[in-house]
Amino acid sequence: MRPLLVALALAMPTTAFGQDRVIDTHVHLWNGEASIREYEAQLKAAGQSVSAFGAMWFGGPNQALAGNPDDIRARNDALIALAAQHKGMIAIATVHPYDGDAALAEVDRVAARGVKLLKIHPHTQQFDVADPRVLALVKRAGEAGLIVVMDNANILPGDSENLFNLALKAPKTRFIFAHMGGLNFRFWNMLALARTAENLFADNIYFDISAGVILAADSPIEAEFVWTIRNVGVDHVLLASDFPQISLPKTIEAFEKLDLTAEEKAKIRAGNARKLLGLD
Repeated sequence: MRPLLVALALAMPTTAFGQDRVIDTHVHLWNGEASIREYEAQLKAAGQSVSAFGAMWFGGPNQALAGNPDDIRARNDALIALAAQHKGMIAIATVHPYDGDAALAEVDRVAARGVKLLKIHPHTQQFDVADPRVLALVKRAGEAGLIVVMDNANILPGDSENLFNLALKAPKTRFIFAHMGGLNFRFWNMLALARTAENLFADNIYFDISAGVILAADSPIEAEFVWTIRNVGVDHVLLASDFPQISLPKTIEAFEKLDLTAEEKAKIRAGNARKLLGLD
């Protein structure tokens, strides 16, 4: 969609890391329009620009719990309308897997309205990743052309393993696992081996490195974090902030400390997101 390629011209870059535009794929709009203004203000203060940012309405005070699909639908519509008013904003819709047919219908509806990303969160939405309704939902999303974003901060033991199993069962659906496993990022090194097993892994998993990159930079685990990025595949890693909990400037400052090549950093800043979301 051509409007998404229009830069969000917030300020002239003044810092070293501000020289390169980025795509931030993980922004929470806790307060709608006011949150966008706050996000823009943070970027302007840091002299940072973004080409696009993926924004969702739920998180913080806004929860998308089961049992009220009409409210979820209305909030998705409000987000889509907001994206139409802000060049560079990519709407990230949501549903609740336990809403059954209503959730499946909403997946089809938002996809028809041009939405590319669907976020579901096992912990805040209180659902079990292993529930058959979740598999049915993510398969339907993949059929509709949606990329499914799921939290992977590894809040509870087994989170990464459950997500990997889900991706194996839904090979035609592309996933973005946010936070790349948190401090359990080491688990995902096994993808390098999974790719060698014939007919096992569809290579349908991507990651954003929001939050985790701040903990890894300038730390004893930094080299392992970079090693993991390369093992999961640099082409499968996206830059993201998790605003408002963490600012994009702080995220980029940490990211630039990682011992990655200039080419690798360029892909993670924006190139991979452009390719995955079809923004080129």
